[in-house]
Amino acid sequence: MLFRVLPGSPVPLGEQIAACVRGAIADGTAAPGERLPPAREVADSLGVNVHTVLRGFQRLRDEGLLELRRGRGAVITAAPGAAGRARITESVHSLVRQARELGLTDQEFLSMVHNGLVGPPATAPPAP
Repeated sequence: MLFRVLPGSPVPLGEQIAACVRGAIADGTAAPGERLPPAREVADSLGVNVHTVLRGFQRLRDEGLLELRRGRGAVITAAPGAAGRARITESVHSLVRQARELGLTDQEFLSMVHNGLVGPPATAPPAP
């Protein structure tokens, strides 16, 4: 698996590492049960602190995409729908970045998402 980070990016390095794994899960290049390289190895290859890599891995664990086991390392979960979940999570992160670039407040963005979930307001049926 290829990890890439852009040190000058406003996106935190741990999130960039998580995004690399999410992308690989979403496009099928990383399969359930596959072990990720050790965090220390990833950190050395990227020139970042091992805790930065672990933060990215923990985020993926919290999203249900990775299992972290002492002695076994990080393993991509075999949970049903993991690839779809990874795609949706990537889309959400992209939308949040776009909203921030446009200057939307969190409340404005959440309101837009809420409106998207509940659909357009119901209209009264036409009068007979």
